[in-house]
Amino acid sequence: MIAQQRILSLGGLVLQPNQSTNTAFQISWTILRVVAGVVMIHNGLDKLANIESFAQAYVAYLGLPFPITLSYMAAFTELIGAPLVALGLLTRPAALGLVFTMLVAMYHHVKVAGLSIPYLELSALYAATFLFFVINGGGRFSVDALLTKALGGMLSQQTDGKRASLETVFQLSDEAKAETKSGL
Repeated sequence: MIAQQRILSLGGLVLQPNQSTNTAFQISWTILRVVAGVVMIHNGLDKLANIESFAQAYVAYLGLPFPITLSYMAAFTELIGAPLVALGLLTRPAALGLVFTMLVAMYHHVKVAGLSIPYLELSALYAATFLFFVINGGGRFSVDALLTKALGGMLSQQTDGKRASLETVFQLSDEAKAETKSGL
């Protein structure tokens, strides 16, 4: 039971978004999450369209090992992680993968063009946006928030069940003590 409670608590920590009671903020948070997730998908599709070319032009250029494998990892991080962010499902882990992908892209742009803002701006904006979701989660209007609510309910039921069991044990213990005293 304790392991199950720990897993539920950990799941709640990973999924639970930072809360704000401001509905307008939550709506804008949701719009940013959906837009960032949806527009990121095409990057993964572009990589898969010609994986060998991407691997040579970007990954091998950086001197990273296994350029084809890393290119597939980047493409699938974008193709799987971006829709997860858009849905607000497993937002923090999905956004973390996308942050790393964007940091590698930023490194590539710096290596190619130095600290040139026109080359860096898009990947930097993506990285900052996904970092926001790593820190804050998916928001109130996300699948993560629904799952957190469900996990909280399950954890609450388990706690209530344990409390009831302990109360029963204490009542039986008190009755046994009372019988012992009356028998003396």
